[in-house]
Amino acid sequence: MPQNEPFLTVLDALLDEKRPFPVRYLHRFSGLEPDDLKNLLKEWPQVSIRRKHSLLEDLEDLAAADTLISFDNLARSLLDDADPQIRQRAIHLLWECDDPKLALLYLDMLNKDEDVEVQAAAAHALGQFVNLGELDKIPAELHHKIEDQLLETSASIKKALVRRRALEALGYSGRAEVGPLIEAAYREKDPAWVVSALLAMGRSCDDCWKEQILSQLRAHNDDIRSEAIHAAGESELKSARPVLLDILEDEEDLEIRHELIRALSRIGGEGVRAKLEELFDIEEDDEAADFIEEALDSLSFTEDLGGFSLLDIDPELDFIEEDQE
Repeated sequence: MPQNEPFLTVLDALLDEKRPFPVRYLHRFSGLEPDDLKNLLKEWPQVSIRRKHSLLEDLEDLAAADTLISFDNLARSLLDDADPQIRQRAIHLLWECDDPKLALLYLDMLNKDEDVEVQAAAAHALGQFVNLGELDKIPAELHHKIEDQLLETSASIKKALVRRRALEALGYSGRAEVGPLIEAAYREKDPAWVVSALLAMGRSCDDCWKEQILSQLRAHNDDIRSEAIHAAGESELKSARPVLLDILEDEEDLEIRHELIRALSRIGGEGVRAKLEELFDIEEDDEAADFIEEALDSLSFTEDLGGFSLLDIDPELDFIEEDQE
């Protein structure tokens, strides 16, 4: 078994450019021991750029497919790599890591890295820490520092990609300054800004964006339509259900169909289970059937919660607290 082989064997395979790197060794980069990581970093300069990029791309794919593995040790050590694409991929590999120390590194990369794509990746990664801050899972001081920097970035002269990623990250924030920024982005003529605005709207779960989200569910631009569908799902927007079910009948784009199915599984309600079960019964592709089955599992969770949605609360409804005395 490859797990029982010395890590030096894995390194030898990585350095052997004459042969493809064995897929069976990819798991060996998960949870690297200090000595193994030290040996890898020692040999890292000898590995070709092409080989490095290929390895990290494969690790990203593996991390997405297997939630039980972690490449955090390796990724942390590559955040200061000389190659910007490697720094960017290292951030991607750390997406599930919620160590507050990382937020400080990302802030530094957002401000000082010379590569636009790396800056954008850092801004994107900071979004999860904004969310953690809203849930009181990181220190308040750090939370506010991140928000302040993202707000400053969104209004800076940095490249549009970086500013858009900063806005998207701020979607999780409850700061009063964020709403006007989202509205301004939504009114931009550039579709990329509209997409970012919709993404931020979905993350906010604020009912003030209902009309904007609903109005873009049938947009001609595929990216805008897809993000509006995603936002409807993230917001658990029940008023979007009949529109999403109708669109699903004729939608041919596979990625948008997936967004529709995911959104409906989060929203739930009348007609959703019947439609997803119908799709599952007629689906002949195993991979597509697995996707629908996962959506049905998600729908069961939604139904167990009773389909409760923050966007469907009547703002004039009076909540009466029980007398606890």
